[in-house]
Amino acid sequence: MSQDPWLQNYDATCRLVQEIAENIHERNRQQKTGGNPAKINMTLRASLQKLKQNINQLRESLLRASSSRCIMQSEADRRQNLVDDLVTRDKQLNATFKGDVTHPELSRSTLMPGAGGEGGASANPWLVNEPEETRGLGFSAIKQQQQRIVEVQDAGLDALAAVISRQKLMGQDIGNELDGQNEIIDDLTHLVDKTDDRIRNETRRVKLVETKSASCGMLVVIVLLLIAIVVVAVWPS
Repeated sequence: MSQDPWLQNYDATCRLVQEIAENIHERNRQQKTGGNPAKINMTLRASLQKLKQNINQLRESLLRASSSRCIMQSEADRRQNLVDDLVTRDKQLNATFKGDVTHPELSRSTLMPGAGGEGGASANPWLVNEPEETRGLGFSAIKQQQQRIVEVQDAGLDALAAVISRQKLMGQDIGNELDGQNEIIDDLTHLVDKTDDRIRNETRRVKLVETKSASCGMLVVIVLLLIAIVVVAVWPS
């Protein structure tokens, strides 16, 4: 699996920090021995500007990844700590480059690993304010640790994707079932409408028959009355 681009940029930025520190040490050495540090000063200015750009790019890409939830919050916090460390180192390097070394941690003994201290060794200055889980680890070890973290996150995302996929299939099945139920309801509604129309037609027919029956009954009664009148009229008294 390829490494996270953000981690690759972070590793490159850390190497740039180490390179700048070494160049500052060499510049200081040339100044003490009467050499001409003009060329290395130009290189340092360009490198410090590049370092600032790299830090800004790391900060912006981290913000985008965190906002889009491409990484877990714990990993976003860890990377933010790494960016903050780079910002601190950038300030230290700029102060040392300008000769404004007012704090012990900005001196050469802490800026360059292996310089000063007992036995010519000192604590690694790049571990200042570093998270506990990466303290004392080299770049390769940190890279492996970060890769393992990314693999765990990928596995979690794969599991989440599988759950979402199953839920999607369940949703599709439910949707298909609802579509079938809606078709049945539509058929029932159509059948009820047709039955209602038939009932109304039959009701009108019954009323019509009743009306006709009533008319025929009245006619029969009238005829009988006429017959009775005639019979009474012609019956000898």
